[in-house]
Amino acid sequence: MATKSTNEFLGTGRRKTAVARVRLATGSGKITINRRPFENYFPLETQRSIATQPLTVAGAMEKFDVRVNVAGGGPNGQADAVRHGLARALIKFDANLRPPLKAEGLLTRDPRARERKKYGQPGARKRFQFSKR
Repeated sequence: MATKSTNEFLGTGRRKTAVARVRLATGSGKITINRRPFENYFPLETQRSIATQPLTVAGAMEKFDVRVNVAGGGPNGQADAVRHGLARALIKFDANLRPPLKAEGLLTRDPRARERKKYGQPGARKRFQFSKR
């Protein structure tokens, strides 16, 4: 499903509290995140490799220009959200990419999130020190 007159494919990725809106267009392999260069936004190589994993699995590293708006969470959660959104956008581009992406587990939204703090406790599970007397 393409949007507007240009061939753009959209995908929304989520992880923890991070949400990434990914726009995929045919191009030369340029990636921008929040209008910043990819290498600037994710300075760590691990985060960059996580974010681009769907492109490497699909063998389309140099085929697409990727524009991403990502908000919420921290750097690692945002990298995972970008990965999820990128995988979803690639499927909209070509449904035949679904089996390899699914085999790598890139289409599953990771449900793990921070557990809320409970009242009468300093954290989610930790208790205040017990005093018998």
